[in-house]
Amino acid sequence: MPVYTFLEEYDFGAKTIIPFVTHGGSGFSGTISTISQLQPGAHVSENALSLSRNNVADSEAAVVE
Repeated sequence: MPVYTFLEEYDFGAKTIIPFVTHGGSGFSGTISTISQLQPGAHVSENALSLSRNNVADSEAAVVE
């Protein structure tokens, strides 16, 4: 929710937003579409990073990629 509040208060029109999350099993669960709704002028990349909490320790290669 803090991220959504931030996105409601600032305008990222004409910018590219590349979401990344760590999660316990839910992945993005609608986050990309919500960001798109909150920032209609921005390009929200579908090429985003989603890491399970179980893989964070071994995620360096995925983050670099």
